[in-house]
Amino acid sequence: MAETVGGVSATASPVANSSGSVTNQAIQVLQGPYITNTYGGGIQCQGPTRNFTPYVTGTASASKPFEGYYNDPVYDISDNRGAFDENGGAIGDGIIDNPGKILFHKRTRTGQKDNYSLGVGFSMTWSTPTDKKLQELCKTAAASNIQLMQQAHANKRLDFEIARLKNCGELMQKGIMFRPGTEMAKICSDVMVVNKNSIAPHVHKIP
Repeated sequence: MAETVGGVSATASPVANSSGSVTNQAIQVLQGPYITNTYGGGIQCQGPTRNFTPYVTGTASASKPFEGYYNDPVYDISDNRGAFDENGGAIGDGIIDNPGKILFHKRTRTGQKDNYSLGVGFSMTWSTPTDKKLQELCKTAAASNIQLMQQAHANKRLDFEIARLKNCGELMQKGIMFRPGTEMAKICSDVMVVNKNSIAPHVHKIP
């Protein structure tokens, strides 16, 4: 019904519509806590922290269903009859002879395509304490505390060895000892009792 408007042939023209989308992506770096070392006695020192955060981002946009081409119909807009000229020949009268008739389909490219993007990278931060003096004091206190623990360990070791020497020696004087070659005989294997469980060579003067 809209083939003619005011006696003028009207032909529909294809209209192309384009649309797009924008995706904003951000990388968030979460700062971890400082690494804390505990040395006992309430001594704790925090060291620098390095945070390494790899990331991979990607986007894809596509239209479904995908159509690379479409068939655009070509209509018959011929106007060859409907009126007569002065000689009686058929001429057009301004009205399409075969309205709505499709002559053929024209293959038209849509220009549709898929879009892909890929981003790979990493973000790295290095966090360090700002008060260097407190860090040095904490390290000094930690070193001193370690020396105290080593000395306490040495004292405990000395007490153990002296107690072992004393008990093994007293038992050996009484003739009590582990059987040689047994598993527990090594406890007193390095203990010696001199001139107590045997008579050393000596000389007496006879008046």
